[in-house]
Amino acid sequence: MQTTFTEKQLEKPDFKRSNEILRACVHCGFCTATCPTYQVLGDELDSPRGRIYLIKDMLENERVPDEKTVRHIDRCLSCLACMTTCPSGVHYMHLVDHARAYIEEKYDRPWSDRALRWILSKILPYPTRFRVALLGAKIGRPFAFLMPDARLKAMLEMAPKTIPPVSRNDDPQSFAPTAPRRKRVALMTGCAQKALNTDINDATIRHLTRLGCEVVVARGAGCCGALTHHMGKVDESHASAATNIRAWVREMDGDGLDAIVVNTSGCGTTVKDYGHMFRNDKLAEEAARVSAIAKDVSEVLIDLAKDAPEDEAPRPARDGIAGIDAPHGSDPCPEGLVVAYHAACSLQHGQQIKTYPKDLLKRAGFTVVEPADSHLCCGSAGTYNLMQPEISKQLKARKLRTLAAKKPDVIAAGNIGCMMQLAGGAEVPVVHTVELLDWAAGGPKPAAMRAGDRR
Repeated sequence: MQTTFTEKQLEKPDFKRSNEILRACVHCGFCTATCPTYQVLGDELDSPRGRIYLIKDMLENERVPDEKTVRHIDRCLSCLACMTTCPSGVHYMHLVDHARAYIEEKYDRPWSDRALRWILSKILPYPTRFRVALLGAKIGRPFAFLMPDARLKAMLEMAPKTIPPVSRNDDPQSFAPTAPRRKRVALMTGCAQKALNTDINDATIRHLTRLGCEVVVARGAGCCGALTHHMGKVDESHASAATNIRAWVREMDGDGLDAIVVNTSGCGTTVKDYGHMFRNDKLAEEAARVSAIAKDVSEVLIDLAKDAPEDEAPRPARDGIAGIDAPHGSDPCPEGLVVAYHAACSLQHGQQIKTYPKDLLKRAGFTVVEPADSHLCCGSAGTYNLMQPEISKQLKARKLRTLAAKKPDVIAAGNIGCMMQLAGGAEVPVVHTVELLDWAAGGPKPAAMRAGDRR
């Protein structure tokens, strides 16, 4: 694609990067075939190629964004399926991130939009505030039908029926391995996940320590910054990221780290991009070091599995015999349980991790199935299901249909946002992949499955 940025514009790092990305695009349109919003809306401007044209025009002319441009860019899920499809290597993620930051700076949104985005940015990244908000939403949920704004209704409907207790495992501390020590890793405990589902971090710690990892929860680490980053709120997202970088570098320069483990794939995609986000900052070197060792939990588990003989792989219990290290009175994990694996976009497209979770589940003895069109988004996409509820609901309904068609016993995913989105309509329990792996290796049965048994 030919561009006409001026030399003065190209002196700005973000404009220079966007110019590189735009010039890589060859207008082929392959991206439209895998774009969820284009599949739903059928509008070229709601496809990556259409948005690229809008962004190019906006940035080249450095004009104040108009309502039309903002509407189509806001509708982008940032699922990044287009990056997987693109034959030219167009890095759409960095381009749309720049566009959102530009819009946030230049565009005067309607007051209702500004208010909603401010509320989300001041609540979701903070677990305590989020818990209080969830309690309020839980009380107001029966009255959701009275809400005049679909977005407010979506916020009430998102609230879980039960709010999990606070897990002390999320406090800064170190967990010793229960097997010969093989790695020392820092676990990113996140923000929204600590309010919505505390079992995921607990299961991750149990499973990693069982496999010989010392697990550290670093003091000061918190929200990765993704939620505000995707709203274009650069100062807020970078402040969150900088806090994490400093916390993890202290551990790296102290007793050392083999990996920074992230069990929410949306966060993982952002943490792995810290090096780019801070490339022109005084934290550039430290950010690059953090990004270099950031790994999804499935990557770390695969690394550990490579060194373990096949006969030492965690296996589900058979014939009612408790699994390995099964807690007293726990439900044993049955052989051959059918797991429908939902590939989170941030994992399969953002991090290009496609087979590891499935390989781990199969190795643990589960029967793994995948839905049709597994490359398409479920409609969660961070705060997308709150800010674009109508489109999100259509994507959710389609994903649930394709999952149900596989007749699974349980649905597994590697991202809390996807789990919350699907659990709101799935006929079977929705759990994190690591919860199943922990169960197969002797941990407790996932809470969502125990609740399903009671129903």
